[in-house]
Amino acid sequence: MDADRALVDAVLADRPGAFEQLVRDYQGLCWHVIQRMVRHPEDTRELCQEAFLRVHRYLHQYRFDSPLKSWIGQVAYSVAKRHLERKRIPLAEPAGDEDGVWLLDNLGDDVDLEGAHLRGEDARLLHAAIERLTPLQRTVLTLYHLEELPISEIATITGLAEGTIKSHLFRSRNKLRELLAPRIGVAA
Repeated sequence: MDADRALVDAVLADRPGAFEQLVRDYQGLCWHVIQRMVRHPEDTRELCQEAFLRVHRYLHQYRFDSPLKSWIGQVAYSVAKRHLERKRIPLAEPAGDEDGVWLLDNLGDDVDLEGAHLRGEDARLLHAAIERLTPLQRTVLTLYHLEELPISEIATITGLAEGTIKSHLFRSRNKLRELLAPRIGVAA
């Protein structure tokens, strides 16, 4: 938190290069969140710019009650969510479309979705399967597995309950297994 406070203070004091440093530090997170939700490179670029403009405009409201990474992720998520709403793209599937899959006990947090099949065709199939998930499921998977954020921070970013995050992780992993099992031999 000390590093967060120092960076925020530097940006708020308009120190040369401070905001550029903030952008460099968090542009990957912003890109991951927005790209996984909107899936369009041009929109993603514009929305990342919009997210950082919002960060700059509202940074004085950041209260250090969560890591800066979570706060910036929340801004990026909010910008992408509004974009999807404007385009009338549903964020998640309607409730009840899964066959009652709410087993949160066996999340399998040690599952390395990319590591197991990160070779050539397998990687292409994995990424294609991820693209078939809902925007919310893609985003939660990305934040958890690529950004390696804890569930509590993902809950802060998305505004969803931790149990809901776990449920989305569980259902998205099951969906990926279902999609990949016939092609690359992932145990279903």
